[in-house]
Parts: sequence; C-alpha cells; structure tokens
Amino acid sequence: MNEEKFNELKNKLNETQSYPTVYMFKFIMDAEHRKIALVESLFSENAEIYTKESDKGKYISITITEVMMSTDEIIAIYIKASEIKGVMLL
Repeated sequence: MNEEKFNELKNKLNETQSYPTVYMFKFIMDAEHRKIALVESLFSENAEIYTKESDKGKYISITITEVMMSTDEIIAIYIKASEIKGVMLL
C-alpha cells in the first residue's frame, strides 16, 4: 500500500470510526513465506487471531481483532504489516 492509499484509509476511518473500537484486520500471505508470527507480533496478547489455509494450501488468511484507540494506531499496524514480504493487506 502506498502513502496515498494509507491517507485515503485514514480519512475513511476518521469519518466512520469512534474510539476506542474493536477493529478487524485482514491479511493474506503466500503460504510459502509463513510469516504468521511476524504479523502476530504487531498485536498485543489480547488480540483475537484466526488463521485459515486456502483449500489448495497456497495462501493463508489471517483475521485479527483488537481494541484500537485511534486511527493512527490502525494505520501504524498496516504500515508495519506492509513491510513484511509476502503479506497482502485487505
């Protein structure tokens, strides 16, 4: 995701969210990279994490819900996740 997309997301979140809020993050990664632990490390121990492998085993989806205190906190996680090779942001 480039800076423009992050700014669009930030504006949308500011318009639609009130904080604190339980926010759901969704990621997909190539199963070959298996960077689940790196994604999980972006969240606290209180986060609810659900992973699912695709039927053919090529991809892994990760859904994480956690209480977020601000739009900036959400954007910071997306930025860090975007730096992990093989992780796609949804």
